[in-house]
Amino acid sequence: MARRNPRPGFAFNFIAAIARPLLVILCKRDWRGKENLPKTGGALIVANHYSFFDPISLGHYVVGGGRTPRFTAKAGVFKHPLLGRLFKAAGQIPVQRGTREAVKALLTAQEAVKSGETVIFYPEGTMTKDPELWPMAGRTGAARIALRTGVPVIPIAQWGAQEVFAPYSTKPKFFPRKTLKVVAGPALDLSPWADRTRDRSAEQEVTDLIMAEITKLLEGLRGEKAPEVRFVPPPKAVAPAAPAAPAAPAAPSTPTAKAEAGE
Repeated sequence: MARRNPRPGFAFNFIAAIARPLLVILCKRDWRGKENLPKTGGALIVANHYSFFDPISLGHYVVGGGRTPRFTAKAGVFKHPLLGRLFKAAGQIPVQRGTREAVKALLTAQEAVKSGETVIFYPEGTMTKDPELWPMAGRTGAARIALRTGVPVIPIAQWGAQEVFAPYSTKPKFFPRKTLKVVAGPALDLSPWADRTRDRSAEQEVTDLIMAEITKLLEGLRGEKAPEVRFVPPPKAVAPAAPAAPAAPAAPSTPTAKAEAGE
């Protein structure tokens, strides 16, 4: 039986006890749509990603809505000797992107939402590479979980964290105080795909819907229109294979050589 709203453990409470008061002091908030966060039961939250700081802003929002979030995050975040242990103890889910181990993260997230927890996915799979920080084309992991579990999928857009930490920067600029904007939309209607739970084309269609809804919400926060064509990052370059070592020259075929070889 699914838990109605699992309680946070000690590690998560420890992080929240430090982060929440600091965020209230350092940043202003513009929070909208918290009524769209389910009060109980499993839920999948899908959001845009554009700054190292936006997970902190998003986590603050979700906790403020009465839920304990579990993020799916790249495994490198968990390699820090202290923070890595703390994040794992707080229930966050490491993802070994580009490897077979990534499937384990999806299964962990799937079981979490089925048991009544709230899991946060960045469907782009990484921080956006769009020059104007609009959402890129999405990956299908979140859609796969949504189709196979039937839990509510809540689209969220956020903006303002890039003023604290510029994209890919680790140098904060808290002053003057910045406003962190977060808005949650209503749960997505996935009923047209209800009988296509293991259909790859359905996963892509739901992914496209997810990205369209996040982008629409972000347009409202930014007061701008997104580009008509979604940015698609170029494939990663594959390192060329090392040249093969030259073959050893063949021994000369002479009577002396044949004698030395025992022929």
